[in-house]
Amino acid sequence: MRVILDTGPLVAYLARNEQHSAWCSTQMATLKPPLYTCEAVLSEAQFLLQAYPKGTDRLIELLRRSILDVSFSYAEHAERVNELMVKYADVPMSFADGCLVCMTEQTESTIFTLDSDFRIYRRRRNQPLQLIAPF
Repeated sequence: MRVILDTGPLVAYLARNEQHSAWCSTQMATLKPPLYTCEAVLSEAQFLLQAYPKGTDRLIELLRRSILDVSFSYAEHAERVNELMVKYADVPMSFADGCLVCMTEQTESTIFTLDSDFRIYRRRRNQPLQLIAPF
């Protein structure tokens, strides 16, 4: 089964003094690469990791080593991502979250997240998402 990686665990894994860093590191050790994500998550993570020495270097290293797969294309799924963001506007759903939920609709997968909003979001036909989460 594919694991789709959200921003929170990615940052916590790479910035070792984050609140959930130990838990995320333990989870990452059990997961088989590649972990799937989207460019929106990479953008969020890169911004947050600027505050940590070598944080962005560690992110780039995961990409170089093909630990992360960012082959999802918003352009190919724009209509569905936009539908999701409108549907969950009251949460509100971020662009990255919309892309990740859309990714779960493409293939059987689990989202690795620290964000409890993923308990609210649903795949097509009102199916709950499968999560790796500390809650």
